[in-house]
Amino acid sequence: MKLISPEELVLEDLIKSCSCYFGFQVLETIPIKHGWLNLKWRLITDSGIFLLKQYNKERLRKYNHAELLFAFTQQMRLHRAGFPCPKLYSYNGQILLESNTGELFLLMEYCDGNMIPPGKLNSHQMYDLGRATGRMHQLLNDGSIVRKRTPVFSPSSKKERLTHWKLVKSHLRDKGKTHLLPIIDTQYKTTENINFVNDHIGESGWAHRDLWVDNILFHDRELSAVLDFDRMKYDFPQLDVARAVISGALYENKLDVFLVSVFVEGYREARLFDKGCLLESLKWLWYMESTWWIHAELDLQSGPSQRFSEEIQWLSENLTELEFMLKEL
Repeated sequence: MKLISPEELVLEDLIKSCSCYFGFQVLETIPIKHGWLNLKWRLITDSGIFLLKQYNKERLRKYNHAELLFAFTQQMRLHRAGFPCPKLYSYNGQILLESNTGELFLLMEYCDGNMIPPGKLNSHQMYDLGRATGRMHQLLNDGSIVRKRTPVFSPSSKKERLTHWKLVKSHLRDKGKTHLLPIIDTQYKTTENINFVNDHIGESGWAHRDLWVDNILFHDRELSAVLDFDRMKYDFPQLDVARAVISGALYENKLDVFLVSVFVEGYREARLFDKGCLLESLKWLWYMESTWWIHAELDLQSGPSQRFSEEIQWLSENLTELEFMLKEL
């Protein structure tokens, strides 16, 4: 007797709900192995091809339910405006649906395209990603959404951050991981020496907040779709720019400045981006994300988190050189 896996049980439950809500028959299911904890499948049905996304209950606790629903409405607004992102399907006005066993899920348009590994985008793809990012920011901040809150990212003081790195070093010594101490020393020294042009990050606004290569699909020369708006909130759009740039143009510890330049060129077609803004954005990205990815369990990271930590380590080691590398941008 074949044992049914927990994933198969979830899928069976969701298919029953989808058939009930939308009236189609599922002919084939193909699991999609991307993302953390949430389960995804490509559904081939008698009514077309869809993507089914289950929300893991543990991961869902990290989200504000109302903010998540709001992000879905904005994704739909972008889609209606012609922006390349998946259409979300609703039933009785509800986008985030619940199965008979209490599983929360989305049914969305399946978008064709390829995920490109970090740092491996070509110049056409980087240009189109820049143009799409600028257009997304322009649409999200066109005045349709009333500003109701302060930005999510509220930087700690330099004094607080230095204290943080001292504590991480103490934890590493307690764990006997002295081989990681040089990485923390670099974070500490970079924090001591970093200079921002302004005390503020730049213009605040609505942003994607998870704009890296695993959330972007491409055709050969152009962007196919931007995915996963779950983290969309009021923050600093230029941090999206920094995240996309470092994700798309950093390969084997080398930043391809030409790829960076074509991204910025594409972005400026849709939205104003002053000279020097990219350098400041990358500095703030390092300041924001360094405490996320550089910690006492750094040696246990794998997959996306390992890539993120490598990006942050590279930034901490190269911020001074970036002032020269990006001086024309």
